Amino acid sequence: MLRELTCLIIFTVLSALFAILMVLAGFICQYSNKSLIKNSTYECGVIPFDNAHMKFDVKYFNYAILFLIFDVETIFLYPFAVKFSMIGVFSVIEAFIFVTILLFGLFFAMKRKMLRWI
Repeated sequence: MLRELTCLIIFTVLSALFAILMVLAGFICQYSNKSLIKNSTYECGVIPFDNAHMKFDVKYFNYAILFLIFDVETIFLYPFAVKFSMIGVFSVIEAFIFVTILLFGLFFAMKRKMLRWI
């Protein structure tokens, strides 16, 4: 028990030191000659013709959030599908409850018309 705790403390301290070292390295290695050309947006050789800060419609954000929700659903259901023959009835019920909650979210998004482009 003491050995594992010691290893955990050492790992935490080294991780924190590594993170601090990387931040300091970023400050040390940054360029100091600031000019209008160096601070401009790089457009693969094309001269920038407009401001890079554009406003996006909120519907794209809704699509991104819905994609993440259902992508995470797939990630959580994959191990269930792989070990389907080895799990019990309780796990099957839990998976159906999980999918039901996500379907409720999908129907809610459809009812709120979040899935329409126009």
